[in-house]
Amino acid sequence: MYVADSGGVAEARGALRPGPRAAAIAPTVFALGAVSLITDVSSEMVTAVLPLYLVAGLGLSPLGFGLLDGVYNGFSAVVRLAGGHLADRRAGHKAVAVAGYGLSAVCKPLLLLAHSLPLIGAVLAADRTGKGLRTAPRDAMISLASAPETHGRAFGVHRAMDTAGALLGPLVAFVILRQAAEGYDAVFTVSTCVAVTGVLVLLLFVPGRSGRNAETAEAPKVSLRAALALLRGRDLRRLSICALLLGLATVSDSFVYLVLQHRFDVPVQWFALLPLGTAAAFLTLTVPLGRLADRLGRWRVFLGGHVLLLAAYGLLLTSWHFAAMPYVVLALHGTFYAATDGVLMAAAAATVPSGLRSSGLALVQTGQATARFVCSLAFGAAWTAWGDRTALTATTLALALCVAVTAWLRPAEAVRV
Repeated sequence: MYVADSGGVAEARGALRPGPRAAAIAPTVFALGAVSLITDVSSEMVTAVLPLYLVAGLGLSPLGFGLLDGVYNGFSAVVRLAGGHLADRRAGHKAVAVAGYGLSAVCKPLLLLAHSLPLIGAVLAADRTGKGLRTAPRDAMISLASAPETHGRAFGVHRAMDTAGALLGPLVAFVILRQAAEGYDAVFTVSTCVAVTGVLVLLLFVPGRSGRNAETAEAPKVSLRAALALLRGRDLRRLSICALLLGLATVSDSFVYLVLQHRFDVPVQWFALLPLGTAAAFLTLTVPLGRLADRLGRWRVFLGGHVLLLAAYGLLLTSWHFAAMPYVVLALHGTFYAATDGVLMAAAAATVPSGLRSSGLALVQTGQATARFVCSLAFGAAWTAWGDRTALTATTLALALCVAVTAWLRPAEAVRV
């Protein structure tokens, strides 16, 4: 366990315990938050309309959409380890992040030219390759620029800014679809311009070197073997296994919105607004839950978030039908993300040496992303064969089982402050 190797568990916990006055959030965190905010406006514009564009506009089956959605989320898993390794080996977290954000920005206008399943799949794969390259280096910069006792709060602030973009993106897409004659093309064009702006902000305002931890930490040998050897650490290994198991029963956002639209007959023109419910809950709760994770234990908050997701699935399966039910489901969905997204990275950062921080975070992210790729394929196939209700029932039972197993496998309290 790497926390113990650097001075013992008791010493590590003492270092992570907040002092009388909490450290301020580093400027790098706010700068990266601004980049993510702008980029998420761009990406969520596309994400908000993509399911309906593919299913209703191009006539894809749920299985076909599941394949594309799996590509969209799973391709990032293939390159996250490479992105994390490159960032650590070359000490170039910012350079790798710029490459990732830039690649995603280039892919946006290509959606205007792609009108077949293979071409759309190729564009989405390239876009997710960019996301895979940038995610681990970006999260490494956040953790390295922040005091250990504020990791949960720092990731919460970043995710809040990121989610503000996710909140604005569907709104912009909704306005464009209502005003423009060629709505989808207009969405993709505006999305491209916004994505380029995000890359420029990253180049101009994010410092090239990470903060305080990078200056004081030991510099272990960086190699793929060293990165994989991180899994010998008990806490990181268990955290990775738990993230993978829970990912196997986590339906993608797009399928949640399609199920909601199918069950409640949401008009097509309002579909792009469904992600706003998730984003609003995420934005409101991510910082408070990040602070709670710093105080009570990151693993507890992370697992609690999946219990809330289980409740959301359960509501979608019930025979209840009250007016506020879609809002409740979306609120639970957003709270799930607020309790898990940044909290998982904060927990993982406590178990990885700073010299391999990007590689270590990429290991956890890769397992989770790969599992969600498999879940998207399975859910789409089950929906096509037996209907959305049967597919969601199977996923709900799987998630309940995974929550029980991971509660038993929970990492040691080294991930707790």
